[in-house]
Amino acid sequence: MSLLPGDMSRFVLSEILDLLQKHARRPLSLREIQETLDLSAGERKALGRTMKSLVKEGSLVQLKGGRFALPKKVNLVVGRLSLHRDGYGFVSPADGGRDDLFIPARHIRPAMHGDLVVARLEHSNRSGRPEGRVIRVEQRAHRLVVGRYRVEHGVGFVLPVDPRIHDALLVSPGGDLEVGPEQMVLAEIESYPGRTRGAVGRIREVLGDATDPDVEIRIAAIQFNLPYEFPAAVLAEAGKVTPRVKKSELTGREDLRAINFVTIDGETARDFDDAVAIRRLEEGYRLTVAIADVAHYVAVGSEVDKEALARGTSVYFPGACLPMLPEALSNGICSLNPGVDRLVLAAELDFDARGRRTAVRFCEGVMRSRARLPYTEVADLLGEANAEVPAAIQDFVGDLEIMRELAELRIALRQQRGSLDFDLPETQIRLDLQGRTEDIVRMERNLAHRLIEDFMLAANEAVASWLVQLQQPMIFRVHEAPGEGKMADFQEFISHFNQGVSVPAAGVRPKILQELLERVAGRPEEYVINQVLLRSLPQAYYSTINIGHFGLAADDYCHFTSPIRRYPDLTVHRILKRQLSGGVHGKVVDAGYLEEIAGRSSSAERRAMEAERDIVNLKKCQYVADKVGEKYHGMVTSVHAFGMFVELREIFVEGLVHVSSLEDDFYQYEAERHRLIGMNRRCAFTIGTPVRVTVHKVDLDRREIDLRLVDQQQTSPGKNHSARGKPKQRRRATGARTR
Repeated sequence: MSLLPGDMSRFVLSEILDLLQKHARRPLSLREIQETLDLSAGERKALGRTMKSLVKEGSLVQLKGGRFALPKKVNLVVGRLSLHRDGYGFVSPADGGRDDLFIPARHIRPAMHGDLVVARLEHSNRSGRPEGRVIRVEQRAHRLVVGRYRVEHGVGFVLPVDPRIHDALLVSPGGDLEVGPEQMVLAEIESYPGRTRGAVGRIREVLGDATDPDVEIRIAAIQFNLPYEFPAAVLAEAGKVTPRVKKSELTGREDLRAINFVTIDGETARDFDDAVAIRRLEEGYRLTVAIADVAHYVAVGSEVDKEALARGTSVYFPGACLPMLPEALSNGICSLNPGVDRLVLAAELDFDARGRRTAVRFCEGVMRSRARLPYTEVADLLGEANAEVPAAIQDFVGDLEIMRELAELRIALRQQRGSLDFDLPETQIRLDLQGRTEDIVRMERNLAHRLIEDFMLAANEAVASWLVQLQQPMIFRVHEAPGEGKMADFQEFISHFNQGVSVPAAGVRPKILQELLERVAGRPEEYVINQVLLRSLPQAYYSTINIGHFGLAADDYCHFTSPIRRYPDLTVHRILKRQLSGGVHGKVVDAGYLEEIAGRSSSAERRAMEAERDIVNLKKCQYVADKVGEKYHGMVTSVHAFGMFVELREIFVEGLVHVSSLEDDFYQYEAERHRLIGMNRRCAFTIGTPVRVTVHKVDLDRREIDLRLVDQQQTSPGKNHSARGKPKQRRRATGARTR
């Protein structure tokens, strides 16, 4: 239980659950529970609120007559309903006591996607999988719905953009709103669906044309519950911050302005969290990483702080951003722009000649960036001995060469200890002046990217290790080891490639996996093994419990280097600043509050990723919409029972070849080998298989691209297609899933 309901202690809550689990032979009323437990007067008074809270979070279920029971005792499951676009759904038990319960489409109503529901376990289907029926909705997930307005036979309705919300919403424009067919609107549900009737509502706001880039972002913000505009109070508070560093703010700070700091970022970057400087020592290197001191300007509990916590992270879309902090801070006083004084938290890291960290020191300081250097120019300089040196970089050639030396040493050390380095392509969407997709290109990750990435990883590890030594409660960035089942499946998969590497199901170490990635580098199966391994790993998250970071092979790791765009980094800054001041400055951070921040930040990160993915998929669908009928070379990127996803190599867009369109044979899905195989001709499709496809159909609302194989009948029987070469311009991906 995350929060204590009412005024009850954890001990009393445990007693309530124990009573209903072990001693109650039937559901109990509130009065019976009060009489059975030895409660204080205050606890008896708070019991009602406590029971309601336990029901709300799914730990208990309230039956007819007001009696309470544990869900599993009465063959019920309480949890969130997740609907599939095809109609069926699953209920994830709130208490985690059993597997998700499958709900057939005919037994969903009156619930909607995301609702907290009570479902009854009814029977098992032919496959042995238990099935259930929704019997009651405890809490609605949606009050507002975004969708497309249509009129048929004089009746207006809204088709939700979220394909998991299946029912159209009957509406009337109401008021003075002017809305035309096919416009996007925000509608409020006034009457939720019943067993035999649909939902009814009203239009609250006309958003505009679905193809307007601003409308697209607004829709994503509403759909994924992202704050869109800053409240007036937040903007007013941020506007009061002095746009330049004052002399009074330098008291107690170390003057770092003589150090040769530079920022290295993308060409379109506008906010600069970090700057780096390097100096060769007699027996190694001194790297200084300066990070914007956002905590100096954003006080705990301020209006800006509360809004930053609610947002959790900046959300980046092609050509647009929903920032965590107002622009006056993110692009102004907190951004390490060249030629101006900026307040920072600095990490001074010493390394020996082999790249091993030997000393660390932190300080609050003031610095001045010498230059803003783009990734591409730095990469050209470091990658080509005879490259023409741009004027802006000429003064920093020597420092950049030393940075490269250190980065290469550090990267080699990380790989030796087992830090995973995936070889996967990524794409970049280029927009025209109207915000329409102009081109989609492979994004090349160069040496400059790798250099800055390694320096930030080094700073994050150093901060985490130092605070751990001080036994300071904090927020870690953690990554769990993969489960035994995932690794057993992965070992079964790679056994078909004869790599000579055995991956244990239990107790796998990252070094074994990294050795496998190095072994397959440059080979035809490289892409497929990288893909399957990444999908076998859990997602990293924030936690107050330090379990280490599996993907980085790090015992201690946190996020420290991006306080402008991530709230956990800002929190770590506050903890670090308090330690540097000997506890004089800053409030004592409560462990329970840190746990809440970690949970909310992890949820915010997942929301942001889903929203970013949705907009990227929309932009790709828009790009392909006028290419129906055109043929492309492609490569299978994932295989499922319903079909296979194929990336079009020429334009870097992914679509689905549904299994029903494979007309040359009956195809069976082999999960352990991630492939579809024909029962008669034995033609197989697995990750990495090269194919020739045509664009059959594009559905913008559902973000779907439907592909068809070209010349199926010419495929040779008995031929097992596999990867035959790696895509061009392959980048060295760090695995956003794990970092």
